[in-house]
Amino acid sequence: MNVKQIPRLKNLDSGNFLLIAGPCAIEGEDIAYEIADHVHAVCSRLKIPYIFKGSYRKANRSRLDSFTSIGDEKALNILKAIGEQYDIPVTTDIHADEEAAMAAEFVDILQIPAFLCRQTSLLAAAAETGKVVNIKKGQFLSPEAMRFAMDKVLESGNDKVILTERGTTFGYQDLVIDYRGIPTMQSFGATVVLDCTHSLQQPNQASGVTGGRPALIGAVARAGIAVGADGLFIETHPRPSEARSDGANMLPMERLEPLLEQLVRIREAVVR
Repeated sequence: MNVKQIPRLKNLDSGNFLLIAGPCAIEGEDIAYEIADHVHAVCSRLKIPYIFKGSYRKANRSRLDSFTSIGDEKALNILKAIGEQYDIPVTTDIHADEEAAMAAEFVDILQIPAFLCRQTSLLAAAAETGKVVNIKKGQFLSPEAMRFAMDKVLESGNDKVILTERGTTFGYQDLVIDYRGIPTMQSFGATVVLDCTHSLQQPNQASGVTGGRPALIGAVARAGIAVGADGLFIETHPRPSEARSDGANMLPMERLEPLLEQLVRIREAVVR
């Protein structure tokens, strides 16, 4: 797809990668605005096309007592308000067919979680909203197999597709990134984003809480830009240890700006 099809996306003439960033989940209005304000300011200065991300509900949780939502309508209204205030696109994930049309009233991009990337009816429902559809590659799929997920959206009448690499299962408690998958998925005509945070998850922990290796986010991001990823996905939080979801693999927000400055320089070198 042409990224110019994404509503309200700024800095498209800069030649920079696009950035999808925000908290794992919408935990409340104040924290969502704190993150959006900071990341938007940094991206405006560095001329990075920016999309705010936040899950309005976390459906895939390790334990029954894990945080899921502050309430669907409340969280979706926060997403919509952030998009309007900063005039930027916003995205959230959906988990069932009936959520597609509902979430589409509030956001610009519908994200399909990795575990659900083969769900035909979910992909079709997302496509039929006319919104941009970002499909995360399943941990169990090859990059080549993502062509079929993309085709389900295209054949439903929607050509606005992003594919996101988020690592492949490596043993029971780790993931590995095959960077060959980025040009492979780009060859389908897709915009390809690298998820720098979920690719470093360590699932299936005995505690029932997914772990992560956030110290390696910078290394993953640098490699992704070097091999030509169209964009990066980074979950960030000012206080990850206090986050109600995925705190173990989010980037501390204070580290985002210096990382993005470095990535912009790498992008310039790659483009030259």
